[in-house]
Amino acid sequence: AENPGEIACVIMEPVITEEPKDGFLEQVQGLVRRNGAVFIFDEVKTGFRVALGGAQELYGVVPDLACCGKAMANGMPISALVGKAEIMKEFEDVFFSMTFGGEVLSLAAALSTIKELRDKNVFAHLWKQGEKLKNGYNSLAAEFGLTDCTVCAGLPPKALVQFFDAGGFAALTLKSLFQQEVIKRGVLFNGEHMLSYSHSDEDIETTLQAYGESLAILSGALKAGTVEQMLEGKKLQDVFRVR
Repeated sequence: AENPGEIACVIMEPVITEEPKDGFLEQVQGLVRRNGAVFIFDEVKTGFRVALGGAQELYGVVPDLACCGKAMANGMPISALVGKAEIMKEFEDVFFSMTFGGEVLSLAAALSTIKELRDKNVFAHLWKQGEKLKNGYNSLAAEFGLTDCTVCAGLPPKALVQFFDAGGFAALTLKSLFQQEVIKRGVLFNGEHMLSYSHSDEDIETTLQAYGESLAILSGALKAGTVEQMLEGKKLQDVFRVR
């Protein structure tokens, strides 16, 4: 409203840890279009993870442009910019390239991955296993009285375990102890749940077992005020900082 005719585009991740509610995405899309701007989705994390067509398929809101990442090729180096024909045709006159622009092995991997995703109903599996892991974590957090300092939030195929300041300790300190104990139990952990078609019921059970034992230790350390004393290495540090 303060800059009429001056807004080129709105770029957003359609969902991170909290699902859009009450027609939020539709309202943003309408606002952008009324102002003659371009609506862009960053689907690097949601594309080929929450649905074959990403969050735009899941929520029924199609942007003007969207970017996708290597999930489309099962981790092989590839990215894609997709969008409406009237915008994409501009690339006929604009030179564009990227590091892996001529890497055809990743194109073959993407074709095979998309076929697997379609033929094997992979997304139903990701949602089912992701819900087990997400709900299981939150149940364990409640069992050990830790709901004020940790939660697993977001869409089940790509949920995020979050920590908050509690008991006089910073969130990253709490996460450091939890991560230390989870890794000791054979589960590599950085906070995100990126489910794959290979994750079995046994994998989920093993992970939740490690989570339960680690949350029990965290709960005890919080009550005793010994969280930092129990750390065997350096605390986690912020990667992104606002200065």
